Amino acid sequence: MNSALPTVLIVPGLRDHVAQHWQTLLAAQWPRARSVAPMGRDNLALPARMDALDDGVAQIAGPVLLVAHSGGCVLVAHWARRTVLAQHVAGALLATPPTFDRPLPAAYPQLEALDAAGWLPVPRERLPFPSLVAASRNDALGDFDEVCQLACEWGSAIEDLGNVGHLNPGSGFGPWPLANTLIQRLMP
Repeated sequence: MNSALPTVLIVPGLRDHVAQHWQTLLAAQWPRARSVAPMGRDNLALPARMDALDDGVAQIAGPVLLVAHSGGCVLVAHWARRTVLAQHVAGALLATPPTFDRPLPAAYPQLEALDAAGWLPVPRERLPFPSLVAASRNDALGDFDEVCQLACEWGSAIEDLGNVGHLNPGSGFGPWPLANTLIQRLMP
């Protein structure tokens, strides 16, 4: 792997573009950051999202540091199992992954829709790159103990964020300064 500093690649979850989301704000702070375009909840197709992540990584010369949120974390786990491009990943920050194998709140896609779109079962194999799961103790989309178990199965370090909800604007987060510290921790 190239010894250059990694390019940060933002991997959104199941949302549309949100100007005040911490990932959007983070992308503006990092000089070489790029983003995988959000596809929203109306396009749940996992294969299309994996192709978009493939394209994002392939367009970066040198190592990549993935910064995923929510469903983007599960996307990264699926993607890492099927692509040779994972060898270019220097690390991954996986913030508040959901527990897709149990029902989500009513406003979110349900198990049948996630299964039909290819998200289930959630991969539980060790990721082929260093990773850190940032877990919330009161996330309506991800049970803390289950997220910690998933992190262990992925071979990820765990950062206990305390009570931060789903770490999104609905939980009171636009800027998330800790993201910079966690990214620095993953830098080679």
